[in-house]
Amino acid sequence: MPLISVEAVHPTKEQKEKLIAELTKKASEILNVDEKFFYVLVKENDLDNWGVGGKPLTQFMAEQKGAGK
Repeated sequence: MPLISVEAVHPTKEQKEKLIAELTKKASEILNVDEKFFYVLVKENDLDNWGVGGKPLTQFMAEQKGAGK
């Protein structure tokens, strides 16, 4: 059974539902495997579990916002 694993930062319930449905549909079409055999795992992460440029993502984002980017 195929497994699709996705990591995301705080997706909403609606976003997760759409992601699961769309990934399953597209992967089923590409692999020619019935949708009922797919597992989809959405791993949710806090912003501070990610780092960019040697800084926690929350700090990086705050600095980018402050720089007008």
